[in-house]
Amino acid sequence: MDLNLIKKLIKILETSDVTDLEVEENGTRVKLAKKVRIAQTVAIPQAAPVNNQTSISVVKTDEKKVVDENAGLHEIKSPIVGTFYRAPAPDADSYVQVGDNVSVGSVLCIVEAMKLMNEIESDISGKIVKILVENGKPVEYNQPLFLIQKS
Repeated sequence: MDLNLIKKLIKILETSDVTDLEVEENGTRVKLAKKVRIAQTVAIPQAAPVNNQTSISVVKTDEKKVVDENAGLHEIKSPIVGTFYRAPAPDADSYVQVGDNVSVGSVLCIVEAMKLMNEIESDISGKIVKILVENGKPVEYNQPLFLIQKS
């Protein structure tokens, strides 16, 4: 296929409303596509006026409950983006369960990223109080995975 023809096709694509273009000539296929940004407008319905003082006190109550619930607990966070696995294989036992005691360096789970299995280890000794992620679910960088009560 002629390079000048490809350049002409690119100009046509850039100047038109066409987003995808595919041409085949003598067994050679060229596919061109351009990204289109779409702005989405969302209408937010008007709500009835709310007493700000009441609203603030509700938020403070909820925040206090969360703080009290997790007070004195250490979070183990994901060091990478990936998929969370509680066990080394689908048919194997989980590394840890709620109530298990762990020490520094104990493997807690695996986070798979780009086909690499990364073992996540405990950085403190203590008791597993809560597992915050379901097996096989994606996790983000710095997302809490476990809550551990320090011993």
